[in-house]
Parts: sequence; C-alpha cells; structure tokens
Amino acid sequence: MKTVEIQETNLDACVQEAQSDRVVITRGGNPVALVVGVEGLDVEQTQLGASDKFWQLISARRKEPTIDRSSLEKKLDSR
Repeated sequence: MKTVEIQETNLDACVQEAQSDRVVITRGGNPVALVVGVEGLDVEQTQLGASDKFWQLISARRKEPTIDRSSLEKKLDSR
C-alpha cells in the first residue's frame, strides 16, 4: 500500500498508481481517502465489491456446511 500526501499528488497520478496497489491519501499525516483501482472490472463487479449486503451473504454462505462432488451428484440424480 502506498501513502501519499494530498499536496504532493494529483487525482490522475493516484488513479494510475492504484491500478497496481492501493493508495492512501493523507492530509497532515492523517489518512483522508483510499484509492482502489478497478480497471478491468465491470460496473456490476465494482458494485458487488462495495456492497455490505453482498459480503454478509458471502460470509453466511461460507459458514454453511459443504458436501463433496459425488454427494452433490447423487443428490441431483435422486431428483
């Protein structure tokens, strides 16, 4: 993660740098913004990545028990 003072940079430089590493912008040594590059992602990916509801859903799903592939196939075949 790169840290830059707001008076020592511009938006274009921060956006360009953020494509390879997050950039923390500071004012007087205190963080005031975080720039994260999203080049190569589509609008839906960026919206989901910023959605608290989406990450809560992912977290809940990860806590659910899993089954192996052969068990899944048997379950689907029995339908």
